[in-house]
Amino acid sequence: MKRIDELEAIYGGSFKRARAELGVSSFGMQVIDLPPSVTGYPEHDHGQDGQEEVYVVLRGTADMDIDGEQVTIDPDTLVRVAAGTKRKVLPGDKGARLLVIGGVPGQVYKAPAVTELGAPDPMSQ
Repeated sequence: MKRIDELEAIYGGSFKRARAELGVSSFGMQVIDLPPSVTGYPEHDHGQDGQEEVYVVLRGTADMDIDGEQVTIDPDTLVRVAAGTKRKVLPGDKGARLLVIGGVPGQVYKAPAVTELGAPDPMSQ
């Protein structure tokens, strides 16, 4: 058991290493805190690594741009995004806390180095 606000974090505290803190090894899982109306969450896809992701809003609201289609997500909404699909999260005026779960269908999960406890914060390099 871990309290979210006590998890090791990078990117100015916004990316919490939930998977590593809980000892999860079979899938990716991070908590992302996005301040109100921030635009810095990168548009990306997982076409290269084949990872699909599920986004769960724990607090606040956000708009997600999913391959050019914008949807609003809140704590009553689950969103699955396929590997090669571009996605960008735009938090609402009160910010958003997201649980993001990922894995590659049919493959053993390999955690990216940046998600490991003690790994350097990319913002400090």
